[in-house]
Amino acid sequence: MQDTLAQLEKLRSDAAECELIRDLATDPKKRELFDRLAAHLTVLASEVERAMLESSKGQ
Repeated sequence: MQDTLAQLEKLRSDAAECELIRDLATDPKKRELFDRLAAHLTVLASEVERAMLESSKGQ
């Protein structure tokens, strides 16, 4: 469970970093790319969190 929690925090951290890069980017294509990356990482973090909650309910 600790591994999964660490991965969840890493996904959240990476999403926040992508959002920061997006906000600082001057090139519209880079902004779009990092916006998509941030959104994707956020979805992945949500899925990991949901799986953790479902796993803990089953125990």
